[in-house]
Formats: sequence, structure tokens, C-alpha cells
Amino acid sequence: MTEPFEMYQARFIRDGLAEPADVLMGVCREDVHWSKDSPDIAVLEPLFDRLDIHCLVWIRPSEPYRSIIAYLSADSDGTIYPKDMETRLFLQDLPVAKGMDTDELAGLLKQRKTAIVPEAGLIATGRESLKQAFVTISSACFACFIHFFSAFRTAQKNRGITPADWQRLEHVGNMITPPPLFDGELAKGPFSSEADILPAICEAGKQVVDLGLVDSFFGNVSYHADDMLYISETGTFLDDLDGVIARCPIDDPEKTTGKASSELPAHLEIIRRTGSRAILHGHPRFSVILSMDCDVEDCPYRGQCHRYCPYDRYACKDIPIVSGEVGGGAYGLCHTVPKAICRGPGVIVYGHGVFTCAETDFNEALLKLIDIERRCCIEYFNAMGMAK
Repeated sequence: MTEPFEMYQARFIRDGLAEPADVLMGVCREDVHWSKDSPDIAVLEPLFDRLDIHCLVWIRPSEPYRSIIAYLSADSDGTIYPKDMETRLFLQDLPVAKGMDTDELAGLLKQRKTAIVPEAGLIATGRESLKQAFVTISSACFACFIHFFSAFRTAQKNRGITPADWQRLEHVGNMITPPPLFDGELAKGPFSSEADILPAICEAGKQVVDLGLVDSFFGNVSYHADDMLYISETGTFLDDLDGVIARCPIDDPEKTTGKASSELPAHLEIIRRTGSRAILHGHPRFSVILSMDCDVEDCPYRGQCHRYCPYDRYACKDIPIVSGEVGGGAYGLCHTVPKAICRGPGVIVYGHGVFTCAETDFNEALLKLIDIERRCCIEYFNAMGMAK
């Protein structure tokens, strides 16, 4: 069996997570097959016998992740505790190893999907596929990015930042630029047939990924026409949606064909409230960071912000920030996002991401998503006294 090493190496490179020489992948069928020769194999290969896994990925992250992870690791007590949604749902926390030691890594990876080795890299496992390991590393890098900038914002407001830490913040901050403007044009709607709708969804998903507005396999895209909602399936890469778009009858969601995104209830309610046809949901980083920046002192809901928040909060003065969990439960974001999306250009879910919508096609929704993230990035650095 040919392993998809090249495909995932290309994704690591495209997403700015690692350079080609800094990615090592292993897959165990009957024997362990590696993407290349490396001295690290001596430490990593025994993990296949020690853990219930079939796949393993080891990377030395690219900047800015390399500096971010090194800083967070040095400042940790052996574990990093990000507070974004991806960490809550998939990672729990990020254990930090003392070094490249098989016994220590095996112990950490029995409890978690990933581990950090300071000044060396990130390791992630997959029970079934390289996709699982890739998603875990991508999510870990995202979580560290969010945690790094959120922690500096909190420190600035509470205890101040030491000169040494300011130097590290400036070092990393100088690598960051607001997302580029979209100078192209997506297919123009409204669309009425599957022959037009499905390619439009695929095109929009690819642009969200290409512009860096979502990581790993998170985010979702949908389009409503007549009595049907077409939505990306759960666990899919938004830049590879061909053949993985679910069909959901608006009046009878139980008859949905395909594994619709877990955000389906929110999409359905947005359509009902706004009449929009096109919906985008991404995880742009600085939008998530600002959503977690709260000035309410002694809040009785501290620690439950992602589930319930009674306060009206905004980023950049006009972008609503709401609470809400994934899915359609009592605290599901399907109860908060649809109401708030009518009050601004889009809505940010605490620690989670951004929803935007448009009446006819994905052009306006994409421009809103880009603009929200650009404004949040600029707002963050202005607040830190580091104008972009």
C-alpha cells in the first residue's frame, strides 16, 4: 500500500506548519514505513509497539510556531493549558516532555494525542490514519498561537509584561501580518441546481483555507436553495469538499444524506432568521483571540464563558461575540449565533470562530470573514501598542 506521505507533507508546507526537511511520518501496517530516514526513528519507532496506534507524525514547526511553542514550553509546569474550543474538544491540554525519550513519550501519549518536546518539535499519533495525526498537530499549533497572544493580552492588563517577554512578543509579532484581501471573485449566484451549488461550495471552502481563515479540518460551508441545505460533511478539509457535501431537507433534517457538519443546527437557524443562502464558518486566529479578551471583573461565569455568557460583548465595536457549544444542545451555538448575526457583519463565538452569511453567493460572506479577521488582528496589535 502506498502511504499518502506526499499529500500530508504538502499540507504541512502549505499551512506554514513545517518545512519539508522538518516533517517525519510513520505508518505501521505489518511493518513500519517512514517518509524518510532520520535519527529520530530510533526513539519514535518503538512507540508503535507501546501504543495502540498505526500512524505517527513528528515535526519541527516553522515560525512563528517554533518561537511560540518554545516560549510556552519554557513557561509551563509540564503542561500547556489553552482555552480555545479546539483544545476543549480534541486536545484537553498539551503535555510537555523533558526530551526525546521513548519511555517518557509513551507515557504522555497514552493519555493524549500529542506531546511537545521543547526546542525539538511536536509529535502526534493516529490510531487509524495520518489524517488524524495531521489534524492533531495542526490543532496544537493553532491552540498554541491563540494561547500565546491571549496570555500576553491578559498579562498586559493584569500584571504587566517584563522587558524580556516584550522582546519575545515583538519577535513573534513582527512575523504576523493581517490576512490578505481577496482580489478575485467567486462564482456569482443565486444558484438553483446542484450542478452549480456543489462547485460553488467547493470553491468557497478552498478560498477559506487558502486565505488562512481555518485550520486542519474545522470550519464549514453551506448553501440553501429551495427546500434543501447543502453543507460540508463533518471531519472534512474545506479545500477538498468534492463528494463530501451533505444534503439536508430544510423541513425534515432527519432525512439528511451524508454526515452533515455538527454545526448544521446553527446553519438551519441562520437561514430561517436571515433568509441568507450562503454561510461560511472559519476559525481565524485573531478573531478567536479577541473573543477571549474580556474586561468583566469577578465574573460569576468565569470558566464557563464558552457555554454561557449573559453580557453583550463586541469586537471592534460592531462584531458581536457570543457563547455557545458545538451542536444543538441546551447551550448550542444554534441558540446564540443566529440571533447575533443580524447585529453585525458576522458573529464570533467565544474561543471558536466566525460565522458570516450572504443573500446570493459566497462573495460577500468571504469578504466579511476576511474583513473581520483583518480588523481583529489590527485591533489586537493596536491594543498592545504594536500598530500593524
